[in-house]
Amino acid sequence: MNNIQEQPYERFLRCGCRSLTDAELIAVILRTGTREHSAVEIARTILTGGVPSAEPDLSVLYELTLEDLMKIRGIGEVKAIKLLCLAELSKRLSQAKVQRELCFSSPESVYGYYREQFRHEKQERLILLLLDQRLSLIREETVSVGTVNTTLISTREVCVRALRRGAVNILLMHNHPSGDPAPSRQDIEVTERMAEACRILEIELLDHIIIGDGYTSFRESGYLV
Repeated sequence: MNNIQEQPYERFLRCGCRSLTDAELIAVILRTGTREHSAVEIARTILTGGVPSAEPDLSVLYELTLEDLMKIRGIGEVKAIKLLCLAELSKRLSQAKVQRELCFSSPESVYGYYREQFRHEKQERLILLLLDQRLSLIREETVSVGTVNTTLISTREVCVRALRRGAVNILLMHNHPSGDPAPSRQDIEVTERMAEACRILEIELLDHIIIGDGYTSFRESGYLV
């Protein structure tokens, strides 16, 4: 290993991990480079998604696939898998930190926990949270995955799932890949229909939360009363 490749390790030992740049932290995971490029240089290439003209962006790790990473010179299957596992671990750590304070009656708290899960979704995805009388989570289920522009929500399916699990409270949540959390006319109509069905079955629809660059709570916005 040459001196360039050893630098991140040396700096870590002298100053700790906070002293390392994003590229150097990734280089520590990679461990080795190639004859032509050090681990740090390869890490910088990863941060641009393999596009030389792009600005380095750490969040690109959430978007790159196994195939994308293996197209970068110096990244084989093992290193690519390590990087993808690192990205997934960072998501779970972020969620675990927020989960300790997660309150299902608080839209802001729900958004804080689930936003990382939705941040890089390319399609709309509807999640159903099934809750007991104390608003404790019984089960989280994905109801549907739609196209980029729409999610198909079956009122009957949601109600059946709630009854099957003995849930007395439910919370709906879906994402807008565009980043705009404003509800569409379809979102409003589906939520009104869902609320009416839940009232008949004596199930409480606590909220319907749309997640984008921010969130919209149907309860807070007056769509649910």
